[in-house]
Amino acid sequence: MSSPEPFGTRLRQAMDARGPLCVGIDPHASLLAAWGLDDDVNGLERFTRTVVEALADRVAVLKPQSAFFERFGSRGIAVLEQAVAEARAAGALVLMDAKRGDIGSTMGAYAEAFLRKDSPLFSDAVTVSPYLGFGSLRPALDQAVLSGCGVFVLALTSNPEGAEVQRATASGGGSLAQLMLNHMADENAGADPMGPVGAVVGATLGVAGVDLDINGPLLAPGIGAQGATPADLPGVFGDAVRNVVPSVSRGVLRHGPDAAALRAAAERFAEEIRVAVGGA
Repeated sequence: MSSPEPFGTRLRQAMDARGPLCVGIDPHASLLAAWGLDDDVNGLERFTRTVVEALADRVAVLKPQSAFFERFGSRGIAVLEQAVAEARAAGALVLMDAKRGDIGSTMGAYAEAFLRKDSPLFSDAVTVSPYLGFGSLRPALDQAVLSGCGVFVLALTSNPEGAEVQRATASGGGSLAQLMLNHMADENAGADPMGPVGAVVGATLGVAGVDLDINGPLLAPGIGAQGATPADLPGVFGDAVRNVVPSVSRGVLRHGPDAAALRAAAERFAEEIRVAVGGA
C-alpha cells in the first residue's frame, strides 16, 4: 500500500490553488437566529448545508466547530458527519476544530475519531491542546502521519485568558508557548514544503513575540469579528507569513443565508489575504 500524500503538501496545493483562507462553520444560536433559522437540528442542518454548498468547491479549508454540533447530541453529530464528507468530496480540506487534549488510550481514541480513514468523522486535520504535556499528543501525531493528515496544536490563542498559561515561563526558561512551538518544529524537521504539525496563533496578537519558524502551517483565528485584518498578518507572523492559514468565521457567515453573498465575502477575504501575504 502506497503512503498517503502528506498533509503539508496537500495544504500548500490547496492554498496555492484556492487562496490562503480557512472559513469556520460555527452554527451558534445567535447566528442561526440571524439567518432566520430555529435553534434546533433542522436549523443546524440547513445552515451547515448552505455553507458547505456555497464554499466547499472554492475555499482551501473549512473548519467546523465540533461543539456547536455536539450540543444537539447524536442528530447533531450526524449533521457534522455529512458536512465533513460533502466538504471533502467538493475539494475542501476539513479542519475539525475539536481542541481535544488527553493522555494515553483516550488521546488515541480521539485520534481515531478524527484522523482514522474509516471513521465517520474522518477529517484532514484536527485541533488539539498540548497543555497536558506535548508528549500526550503522540497518538494523534502518529495517526496523522499514518493517514496523511495534520494536527494543529494550540500555541498562542486569540482569547486574552490564554496568556496566563501560554506566556508563563517554562521550566527551562522561555515561554510555555515557545516550548510547544519548539516541539512542533522538531516534529516537522526535514518536511517539504511543510510538515503536518501546525500551530494555532491568534491574528489579534499584534506581535507574536515567539519564534514561529516551525516548518509547518500556522492557523490564525481572529480575523473579522475579533478585530484583526489581513493587513495585520505580516506584523504578527513575519517571515513565516507564507505558511499562515488565516481563519474567518463570522466575517463570512454573517452574509448568509444567501449563498452568493457567502461566496463573495469569502472571495473578498481571500483576495485581501493574498495581497497582504504577497507584500510581506
